[in-house]
Amino acid sequence: MNKYEEKAYTISEALPYIQRFSGKTIVVKYGGNAMVNDIMKNAVVSDCILLSLVGINTVLVHGGGPEITAMLGKLGKESKFINGLRYTDEETMDIVQMSLAGKVNKDLVTLISHAGGRAVGLCGLDSELLCAKKLEDGINDYGFVGEITAVNTKIIEDNIHAGYIPVVATVAGGEDGHAYNVNADTAAAYIAGKLGAEKLILLTDTKGVLADKDDEGTLIPKIAMHEIDDYIAKGIIVGGMIPKLRCCETAINSGVHSAHIIDGRVAHSILIEMFTSGGIGTMIDNTL
Repeated sequence: MNKYEEKAYTISEALPYIQRFSGKTIVVKYGGNAMVNDIMKNAVVSDCILLSLVGINTVLVHGGGPEITAMLGKLGKESKFINGLRYTDEETMDIVQMSLAGKVNKDLVTLISHAGGRAVGLCGLDSELLCAKKLEDGINDYGFVGEITAVNTKIIEDNIHAGYIPVVATVAGGEDGHAYNVNADTAAAYIAGKLGAEKLILLTDTKGVLADKDDEGTLIPKIAMHEIDDYIAKGIIVGGMIPKLRCCETAINSGVHSAHIIDGRVAHSILIEMFTSGGIGTMIDNTL
């Protein structure tokens, strides 16, 4: 088989997956190394455009931690984290809103447009897409970090029906009229649930869920929902992977068919997950 035949065979292998997912919705949470590495950034953008062109509704939800940290540094303001969450005072919230809903969001929309796609930039403040209240745990003060209380995806659905890829920045509006900084993984899970998405895909800086967090050769390819608590209790799932699994749990309990934690350091990892039998990373579903 020559190289052209190999390419044709690879494309033909994707056909049953295109048929299966055409007309369905997927939500991709975009963050980590894929946001700061230009090669990976372009790969994510091209993946989203391809999915859209074959009839798969794609919603891109993004954070922007590195951009926020850099902007705060320029202002001489140190980033402070509590339990993995960025402490967000009034000044920091202004920077978060400016960075996420402004520069990061519009840069992504521009990238998609320049690559031949159609995208529209949104944030949680638009049409009450994301509503939140102040996050309180009874111990720490996180400032203007929000806990999502309601999701209104009509503006996303309207843009999907108009042929656009919605690109969503995770700034939410509070009942008190203040903007809140919300975790992008959590926002993506809530949005996926509300949309009744086929898949939630979280791009990360690791191969997926690992049995040994220091050994990427110990990837766990599939986790059933009922196994999550046991993995946490046994210390297999630890640290920042716990909230990611909880986000997957939230999405699936809200009607999402499956959630996937995949390696955003691998070019076209979204296509590998969507269009191959083996997929990539760790899949979480309701398998008994």
